[in-house]
Amino acid sequence: MRFRHPDGSVVHLSYCTNVHPAETLDGVLAQLRDHCEPVRRRLGRDRLGVGLWLARPAARALVDDPGALRGLRTELDRRGLEVVTLNGFPYEGFGGEEVKYRVYAPDWADPARLAHTTDLARLLAALLPDDVTEGTISTLPLGWRTRFGPARAESGRRALATLAERLDALQELTGKSLRVALEPEPGCVVETTTDAVAPLTAVGAPHRLGVCVDTCHLATSFEDPSTALAALHAAGVPVPKAQLSAALHAEHPHLPAVREALAAYAEPRFLHQARTLTPEGRHGTDDLDEALAGAALPDTGPWRAHFHVPLHARPAPPLTSTLPVLRETLALLVGGPVPRTRHLEVETYTWQALPPALRPRTRARLHDGIAAELDLARALLTDLGLKELP
Repeated sequence: MRFRHPDGSVVHLSYCTNVHPAETLDGVLAQLRDHCEPVRRRLGRDRLGVGLWLARPAARALVDDPGALRGLRTELDRRGLEVVTLNGFPYEGFGGEEVKYRVYAPDWADPARLAHTTDLARLLAALLPDDVTEGTISTLPLGWRTRFGPARAESGRRALATLAERLDALQELTGKSLRVALEPEPGCVVETTTDAVAPLTAVGAPHRLGVCVDTCHLATSFEDPSTALAALHAAGVPVPKAQLSAALHAEHPHLPAVREALAAYAEPRFLHQARTLTPEGRHGTDDLDEALAGAALPDTGPWRAHFHVPLHARPAPPLTSTLPVLRETLALLVGGPVPRTRHLEVETYTWQALPPALRPRTRARLHDGIAAELDLARALLTDLGLKELP
């Protein structure tokens, strides 16, 4: 969906297709037919933005076969879908029974990450609508912290510098401006927006590289949106993209009823990092079940867990979501006289990881839920003075 900002520019709203993980090109085409087009129809729109997740096998197939790439572009047009952003964080295997730490490989010290992101940029340049000249790709925040020492950090810096040069060359060739955004995530080398400043300024390519602000991750780390965005601005680090998402919030984690409610969200597929903030600083565990197992996480203050809960459907008491953090961040990003970012993406990939009673049992129920999330995001944008375009 497209919105006109009061300054005259266009802000794009998409939803990320990693909620329908597909590893192959045939799977991606089926995803557009079976999910994305039905969601568009539920919203009553002639055009819907989708943030494609292209697993490595699908991306490679498209790079190797220009005819297949043209066919994908034709299929998007035929189904009333458009692509201005890609989710380049997961490499492959996102639909596996256990993803957990595997989602962080390969990291930015591995040449495979640079090769894959370069391919994604080439594909996005070809998939952008004719009237759009800017595209974005969100990506891994360098790597998982325990696997990324000084030598790998330097390799990652060089890879990002090479990527920036390739994006410059791609614009000269195609006329399309592509930007890549590190997506801070708890437990990674770049866990917070503050952590992103040093590696990005070391590369020194703000016209190509920036931060993807995921509002679930921001909230999980207990970052204050105003402080975080002000620090990025002061450092000259742009925000090419933002992901609209909400984390799980437990106000009183010491209570048995709260722990029981949280335990329903501790599932085996994805990693759900948990964090709390005390006067001594931020504390965390790598997964929610670790936090619940004993005294690994102080329970004198609220806990937040990296679990992307549906935007429109708050968890049942005694749990809540961090939707207020999303609202505040979105107002700071696009509610001012000039938008800080023009690419917004709803990214709730955990629909089928919700507690069993909350999971959509049919494809139609899933489509209804995704449409409801986009409806909420649409309302937030229009409340900020943006006007939805046809």
